[in-house]
Amino acid sequence: MTALPLRTSTELDAMRAAGRVVADTLQAVRAAAVPGVRLRELDELAQTVIRDAGALPSFLGYRPVWAPTPFNGALCLSPNEIVVHGRPNGRRLRDGDLLSIDCGAIADGWHGDSAVTVHVGADPDDDDLRLMTATELALGAGIAAAVPGATLLDVATAVDAVARAHGFTHLPDHGGHGIGREMHEAPFVPNEPTRDAARHRLHAGNTIAIEPMLHAGTGRYRTKKDGWSIAMVDGKRAAHFEHTVAITDDGPEVLTATSP
Repeated sequence: MTALPLRTSTELDAMRAAGRVVADTLQAVRAAAVPGVRLRELDELAQTVIRDAGALPSFLGYRPVWAPTPFNGALCLSPNEIVVHGRPNGRRLRDGDLLSIDCGAIADGWHGDSAVTVHVGADPDDDDLRLMTATELALGAGIAAAVPGATLLDVATAVDAVARAHGFTHLPDHGGHGIGREMHEAPFVPNEPTRDAARHRLHAGNTIAIEPMLHAGTGRYRTKKDGWSIAMVDGKRAAHFEHTVAITDDGPEVLTATSP
């Protein structure tokens, strides 16, 4: 078994603070995601909310080894067939769009990371509603499985069972991650059962990001010309939900939950 880092109570407090900033930012952006607004405008709003809270955007300027350029915003904004890593740009939202919003923030050197998918404008049709509901339920199942003594295989099995029960498939090769001082830390947190996932046992004090990404299509995807946006080849819509979670002796604690 591979041991994940254990966070102290002080470190968890800092991650809670980062999580609150992320939750507040997502709440503001969700409210502003209406027909006619530009993706760039949503990102400007997010940067204002994050900085006004005394935090920093995790994504802005981020450049993993595979990326051709640093990321250009505080949010990944992924409409319709774009699953993840959509870049803020001048595109205007249209009535009926499905928009995935992924946000990260740094407070006192610690990260929070969360994502939601929203329907823009009028009520979603049945297909979009089923997709969003299934993805959020899959996230909830994964969180519920993240208890001391469980493994990441248990988390992945829970996520996958919900996806399969609702007839949706995962974005291949993508999943969650450890999180703490860095936004993306080891280990990879899969959404489908893998042999490696059984090696990672969870203990009180671990922190991970769980993020199912579901769609109704074939599973084939491509990276768009911007070098970031991951889009389904068949054009089918996708949904993405994510939370940063602390494993505690009292059960999983969602660090990016919206305040009541």
